[in-house]
Amino acid sequence: MFRFTTTGVRVLCAAATLALCAVPALAQSSSSSQDAAATDTQTAPTQAAPQATPAPRPTGQGGRRYNANRQARIERNIHDAYSHRYEVGGGGGYLRFHPGSDLLRINEINFWVNGTRQWNERWGIVGDVRGNYGNAKIPNQLAQNFIFRPQISHYNFMAGLQYRFLGTEKYSVGVMGEGGVTLSKFGGDAKGLPSQTLGLWKDSNANPTFSASVNLDYNVYNNLAARIQPTYVLTTFGSTVQNSLGVNVGFVYRFGRQ
Repeated sequence: MFRFTTTGVRVLCAAATLALCAVPALAQSSSSSQDAAATDTQTAPTQAAPQATPAPRPTGQGGRRYNANRQARIERNIHDAYSHRYEVGGGGGYLRFHPGSDLLRINEINFWVNGTRQWNERWGIVGDVRGNYGNAKIPNQLAQNFIFRPQISHYNFMAGLQYRFLGTEKYSVGVMGEGGVTLSKFGGDAKGLPSQTLGLWKDSNANPTFSASVNLDYNVYNNLAARIQPTYVLTTFGSTVQNSLGVNVGFVYRFGRQ
């Protein structure tokens, strides 16, 4: 049937040897291709991931529109804060007061309450009540009945004008001038002695008084502000003039619309 010759056997052996050598080479080539593909797949997302960049600020027409909207919002807040018809405020404070012609100045604590009717965003008419309390220092040569530190008090009832010359979205600055009367109670702690026997001013029910203040307001909200108020108070006890300096702190609430 088939006849195998020496030449044929040699050809078959050569072919088998070539086939055995080619299989490992093909396997190694296929493995290298798969590893390269896997490496490319792993590194591709890292290389393709975009880097985060800050959002650019609007420029040109968009920037002008942004600034215009911001300015309009600020103007609305300013108008909303200072177009209220009424203001009421209150708090406490400190006053450096001269209780008698031959006595040393003393530190007094006080309360204050006021109300304002605004005519517009700048001008208003204000009514003010203040109560001041302290302990006078009586020297030994004037002391009687062992009274050395009697408690004294006086109350200011004033009215005047308020002017706001600066009003921004967050703060405002204004001035206030008032005049009125002061009621005093210097002998209340003198154990029945007249106040002047201890060197204090004589009690009076209607001494002329004047005050000038600066209102420094910080807007917590458009209708609520924290106030710091440096103040000067002039009183006229004993037919003389007392110049007192102090500071009031508190809050102001705004309501009603112009």
